Amino acid sequence: MAVGTLSGRYEIGDRLGSGGMSNVYKATDLILERTVAVKILAEHLSDDERFVERFRREALAVAKLIHPNIVQVYDTGLDDNRHYIVMEFVDGRSGAQILQRQGPVGPEAAAEAGAQACAGLDYAHRRGIIHRDVKPGNLMFTGGPVGGGEITVKLTDFGIARAVEQTRITQVGSVVGTAAYLAPEQVRGEEATPATDVYALGVVLYQFLTGRLPYEGSTLAELAVRQQNETPLPPSTYNEEVPDTLGSAVLRALEGDPSRRYGSAGELAAGLHRGLDGEDVGLPPTEGSEQTNVMGSETATRRLDQTERTELRRPSQTRRPAPRAPRPAPPPPAAAPPLRPAKPSAFSRFVRLMLAIVALVLIAAAVATAVIVSTDKATGVKAREIAGDTIDKVVDEIKEAVRDNTK
Repeated sequence: MAVGTLSGRYEIGDRLGSGGMSNVYKATDLILERTVAVKILAEHLSDDERFVERFRREALAVAKLIHPNIVQVYDTGLDDNRHYIVMEFVDGRSGAQILQRQGPVGPEAAAEAGAQACAGLDYAHRRGIIHRDVKPGNLMFTGGPVGGGEITVKLTDFGIARAVEQTRITQVGSVVGTAAYLAPEQVRGEEATPATDVYALGVVLYQFLTGRLPYEGSTLAELAVRQQNETPLPPSTYNEEVPDTLGSAVLRALEGDPSRRYGSAGELAAGLHRGLDGEDVGLPPTEGSEQTNVMGSETATRRLDQTERTELRRPSQTRRPAPRAPRPAPPPPAAAPPLRPAKPSAFSRFVRLMLAIVALVLIAAAVATAVIVSTDKATGVKAREIAGDTIDKVVDEIKEAVRDNTK
C-alpha cells in the first residue's frame, strides 16, 4: 500500500516483509510517538468473517503475553476493510533472512537463540496459548548474527495460525503451519499441544545448525511418510563444528513420538545448554529401531530460499550409522595329519611268507621237471628210474611241511 495512515493514528512507512497471509510495514504511532510494526491481513482472509472474529479474539489473548522473548501486540483494528494488528517493532532480521543471507549460524548462537525462543514458548504455554507456527520467519533477531553483540530473539505471529486452523482456510500449495515444521501428530490432524511447538523449534534449530531441513515434502502425505520411515542425520554430518551432544539435544526435540520429546520448552532449553557443555542428553533408541537413510543424504536436503515453502528432499541417515569393526577372518583349518599305513598283523605276515615259500617250491619243481624231461630225451635214460622214488619223497615232504605250517 502507499504511504498513508490507518485509523488516523498509524502512519505507514516502508514495507518490512510479506507473506501469504499478510504484509508487514514499519509505521509510527502518531499518538504515542513510537515506532511500531503494522501487519495488514491479506484480502482473502479479511473477507472471511469467521476468521476475522477468531483472529481478533486470538490477537487480544496474545496481547496479554508480556515477555522479553515475545513480540508484543499493541492493537488491532479495521480501516477501509483492511484488518490489521499493531506490534512491537524489532530492529533486526528474521531467522529466515539470516539463513538466506548468511547460511547456518554457529553452535553457540543457535543454542542461545533456541533457549530464548524456548523461554517465550514456555511462558505462553503456561498461559494456555500454543504458537502452532514456529519457523525461522517467525523468530526475530537482534545482535548475535545481526550486527554482533548480545543476541536477543523474539517470537512473533502468535494467534494467526490458530485462527486460520479453526476456520480451515487454506491456499493452493500451502497448509496451516509451514509443512516442514509440522509435528507428525499435526500432520495426522491431531490437536496441537506444547509438544508440537517443541518439535517445530527443533526443526528450526536443525536448520540453523546445518542450513537444511531434517525432513522435506512437497505434500503433507510425503512429509508424513518421511517422518515415519526416516531418521534425520546428526547435524554434525553437515557441520563439523556442531558438537555431537548438542546435535543429540536437537534430535531429541525431533522425536516422532511426543512422549520421547522434551516434556516442555523449558526442558528443551536446558537440554540445549547441557548439550553445548558436552553432556549427552539424547535418548536411547527404541527397541528394534534402526536409523534409516532412504533417499540419500547429499541430495535430500538443501537450504530453503523461502521459509513459506517446503522443498523436496531425502534421508534421512536417515542418522549416520556408526562404522562396524571388521570381523576377524576365521583361522585356516588345521592340516589333516598324513595317513600312516596300518601295520600288518603277525598272521597276515605269516600267510604272505607261506605263500612265497609255496611259490618258490612250485617254481623249483617246474624247473626240476624240465631238467628231468630234457635229460631223459638226451640220454635215453629216465632219471626217475635212477632216482627211484627220491623225487616223489621230496615233493611229499614239502607238501607235508606246508600243511604243518598252516595249522
